[in-house]
Amino acid sequence: MITVPAGTTRVAVITGGAQGIGRAAALRLAEDGLDVAVADLPSKLELLQGVVKEVEGFGQKALAVTVDVTKEDEVSGMVDKVVETLGRLDVMVANAGVGQDPPVSVVDVDLENWEKIWQVNTRGVVLSYKYAARQMIKQNEGGRIIGASSSAGLRGHDGWGGYCMSKAAVRSLTQTVALELRQHRITVNAYAPGAIDTPMIAAPIDQTEGAGFAIKQAFKISEFRTGQPQDVAAVISFLASEGAHFVTGQTLGVNDGCVLT
Repeated sequence: MITVPAGTTRVAVITGGAQGIGRAAALRLAEDGLDVAVADLPSKLELLQGVVKEVEGFGQKALAVTVDVTKEDEVSGMVDKVVETLGRLDVMVANAGVGQDPPVSVVDVDLENWEKIWQVNTRGVVLSYKYAARQMIKQNEGGRIIGASSSAGLRGHDGWGGYCMSKAAVRSLTQTVALELRQHRITVNAYAPGAIDTPMIAAPIDQTEGAGFAIKQAFKISEFRTGQPQDVAAVISFLASEGAHFVTGQTLGVNDGCVLT
């Protein structure tokens, strides 16, 4: 259970918060009454500042933080800055991620390309979990840690091994950390989106065939719908809520049923 003192506003930090699912999650959590810090690369600062203004429009405090989630000192510093500015940390949404382009078989892969994906999608989540957990344990009031997996982390797709591995690792990590943090009343869960209409999956062909067309063709899920960032934000909202206190170690698909677990 969450034991935040009465009258205290909970605080969330969202990595990859400048656009797409991260932005949608920031707005949804602000609507839920949380103060929100949005974090992303320095090149996204202008977009972050725009999200801050949107969050403040809900009457909540907001903070923009520039961070490279692959760098441990920057992730640690991000958490410190959030706590220093907003007073605490109750919800970590480790949303930052990158895709894989182009598809390639393992027999032809240049591992350096895959390792760049793993740095963000796996290492970045590990570091976000690590420093959020440390702060939440220190506060001793429970907490919510939420990571970004993918439908590609629930099922393999030929040619997409590097990306699939990175997102499957998030699912495994989430299970492990959930068991480690149970004693501290910190839940740890992940969300696994399918095709979502975000800048990360957009391709030129989508402009004529519809949002998410390219990725759905690549993953052979063309018969399933393309979701919106708000669809994923609704799941994040639940996982961050008091009502989710009995849910931990889970990876929830948000994918129109393209992968069933």
